[in-house]
Amino acid sequence: MTTGVVEIPGYIAGTWVIDPVHSTVGFTVRHLMISKVRGRFGTVEGTIVTAPEVLDSGVTATVDLASIDTGNAQRDEHVRSADFLDVAKFPAMTYRSTGLRRNGDDFVLDGELTLREITRPVALDLELGGFGPDLTRTDGGGARIGFTATGEIDRLEYGVGDAGALPGGGVGLGQKVQVILEIQAALQD
Repeated sequence: MTTGVVEIPGYIAGTWVIDPVHSTVGFTVRHLMISKVRGRFGTVEGTIVTAPEVLDSGVTATVDLASIDTGNAQRDEHVRSADFLDVAKFPAMTYRSTGLRRNGDDFVLDGELTLREITRPVALDLELGGFGPDLTRTDGGGARIGFTATGEIDRLEYGVGDAGALPGGGVGLGQKVQVILEIQAALQD
């Protein structure tokens, strides 16, 4: 549903494919209540549709959970295990947008995240980087779009790990996971 006219300089309506080489799906979670662990997923694919009316635009994306990288191979294997992501049983997580709305000069992308066959609504704060030429093409054609999206999920709502209480209080791993996406996509001819 469109509410009002949204004008974006250089806006291009079309279908875009996420470029995994120039995109990052990252996360941050508290560890032992004293620090944060950061990680990323190396394999993401998806489609962005920028509609003629901006607020009618949408996205679908799939992340290969086995591609997790926290900078520690032993920890990555543990996160892939049935204790957390259980990638043998649930190899991917998906996101499907359900709406786009204005938030000042930026946007909020509403959608549904499915992880471990559990689907929950997740809103992402969206900052449009802009539209530009596709300099990766040798024929001089094409276009690129870039944006940053941030949000938060509750890992326990998806059955990822447990509360992990520590002796004397606190938890070993935070319940809230910050999600940070840096996405670049190429316009399809």
